[in-house]
Amino acid sequence: MASIKDVAQRACVGVGTVSRMLNDSGYVAEETRKKIEVAMKELNYTPNELARNLYHKRTGIIAVLVPNVSNPFFSEFVDHAETELYEAGFKMMLCNTVKERNAELEYLDMLNRHIVDGVITGVHSLDAKEYRKMHKPIVALDRFLGEHIPVVAVNHKEGGRLAAETLIHNGCKKILHFRGSTAIESPYLERHSEFERIMEEHQIETYSYELEWNRFDSGYYREAVEDVFSKGIDFDGVFAVDQLAIECMNETIRRHRKVPRDVKFVAYDGTFITEMVEPKMTAVVQPIEGLAKESVRLLSDLINGKEYKNKQVLLGVQLRKGNTTIV
Repeated sequence: MASIKDVAQRACVGVGTVSRMLNDSGYVAEETRKKIEVAMKELNYTPNELARNLYHKRTGIIAVLVPNVSNPFFSEFVDHAETELYEAGFKMMLCNTVKERNAELEYLDMLNRHIVDGVITGVHSLDAKEYRKMHKPIVALDRFLGEHIPVVAVNHKEGGRLAAETLIHNGCKKILHFRGSTAIESPYLERHSEFERIMEEHQIETYSYELEWNRFDSGYYREAVEDVFSKGIDFDGVFAVDQLAIECMNETIRRHRKVPRDVKFVAYDGTFITEMVEPKMTAVVQPIEGLAKESVRLLSDLINGKEYKNKQVLLGVQLRKGNTTIV
């Protein structure tokens, strides 16, 4: 393989001149640049990207932390995040943390040791105090981690309102509400509190089933649905995240109840799976592509030296009508 010294000799310039051009670290005349480019092409020379990144004190790699990539929301987020990072000049390191107890802490340590340039975290397993110890480029998805860590989320309060009003307009009188764990401080809790507030305001009976902290796998969702049915809970309306809503709908149909005649469903997230089932789910849709785009934008700002304090970006949600509601 050709070396930088070989390129310099072929172009009749010094090694330092070639280095300045490759690292964009100083002036190189246009004529000289062309000579170096010709020499590189003739020698089939490939710059050492690792060495160049080390020169700039960067790796060009961003760690994206999610609890479980098999979850449709995180799967879509990762897909969009990889696209956005690539366009911003970064490579993505995907970190699926659900199977390893200390994985989240280990990936943060990689940031601390300059193995990655930044972290986008959608994980809720590590205590926020571990993040507060760090003053590195970190963006949080849907979780408050510290005043110097920007948060990207949606307007969950609006999402909760849309779901509640949809079920009310469909005449539901007994609601089954699968709510997220209150073990952490997160913007997503607002959708549950707003949903419950509106139901209480309209004096509609609501059974709120609180899910375990940091559980996003389909096996657990099946367990939760089985638990609800084993308790004999009566309901004619359901509000839950996509996978859980579908699990509950499937069990409802297996028990010979008609959807949407007997039971109405509103899902939350609006990922691709809500349109793959029959009947198609009515869903409150999060703009997952927008969440990824904003996360990458903020992280790029942090890597380039910008500082944020108590920065929160909220994106809008919308209701997508399916066939699990009537009106």
